[in-house]
Amino acid sequence: MSNIIGYLGPDLNGENVPSQIDQLKAAGANKIFQEHFSGTKGDRPQLDQLLANVRDGDTVVVTSLNRIAHNTRHLLEIVESLDASGVTFKVIDHGLDTSTPHGKVIRMLLGAIADFERQKVRESQALGIAKAKREGRYKGRKPTAMAKTDAVLALNDQGLTRQKIAEEVGIGVASVYRILKNNTIPKKTLKKVQKKSVDKSKRVKRKSTSESPAEQLSLF
Repeated sequence: MSNIIGYLGPDLNGENVPSQIDQLKAAGANKIFQEHFSGTKGDRPQLDQLLANVRDGDTVVVTSLNRIAHNTRHLLEIVESLDASGVTFKVIDHGLDTSTPHGKVIRMLLGAIADFERQKVRESQALGIAKAKREGRYKGRKPTAMAKTDAVLALNDQGLTRQKIAEEVGIGVASVYRILKNNTIPKKTLKKVQKKSVDKSKRVKRKSTSESPAEQLSLF
């Protein structure tokens, strides 16, 4: 059974929370994950829990984009994680629905904007690194979430949940989903590979059994 799940990000003053909860319920949300302001910029435990518990066919709904993501790149990560799980994403204020053609176009635009932001960040980082090297202050890059790919894959092979993997390696659930998506063969592709392997084995077996005794003896 599919669910409509609401999410409400942290609110500094809390004045608009009741009306936003009403909006989520009016949109059909039968469960709401509400974040509480913790003072830590990247800490969103309720969002991590939501991403870990959604299932294929579910719908995640928010009142506005700024209530779920820090920036465009973070938003795209969330949308990609939901899409990988077969989950639809809806934004009430902007009328965004990733299951519609219009929503898919918006997602493409988000990807382009996020790529632009990444390029600008890389340029700024490159300038900063060059300056630090000139001044003898460069100590190398800190490990990123992708640097923990091997640990994520190993824990996944052990059967741990996405949420547990994130806690074990110290990264967000969205990063876990992205790593697994980039390093896991899709089921359809895997089935095709397996089918080709089976078909090849059958052909080899048929060829071997179809050879005459003379043909087989002539090999010696």
